[in-house]
Amino acid sequence: MGARKHNKAEQVKEAKKLQYFARLNNCPSSPRKMRLIANLINGVKVELALHILKNSPQYAAGKLYKLLLSAIANWQAKNEGVRIEDSNLYVKEVMVDGGRQLKRLQTAPQGRAHRIRKRSNHVTLIIDNRTESTK
Repeated sequence: MGARKHNKAEQVKEAKKLQYFARLNNCPSSPRKMRLIANLINGVKVELALHILKNSPQYAAGKLYKLLLSAIANWQAKNEGVRIEDSNLYVKEVMVDGGRQLKRLQTAPQGRAHRIRKRSNHVTLIIDNRTESTK
């Protein structure tokens, strides 16, 4: 049983070496707002995704723009000597998960209090090369 788990862990490590991704933890905006922007760039070429995010006025777009630049830099670190324009990169997957919630109290009328949940999120962005077999 232990050998099978060890073997699976090695397979996951090998698969991660072939993926180019960037991760953003505890971004201080709600997951719902981040997903709205993430869905705009999911499956889009990297150059077009950068233009979309650069010209979006939302706060979440700025965070995703920086995250996409980080993923591109990770791709460049693993593929030295290859031009980005020739590699046909696209955004393979954008996952937005809920992060921690800061729970605060806001005063309300007649001595009551309302609970405020300040949400955050975790974003994982994966880019890949689009070849003839993955179209």
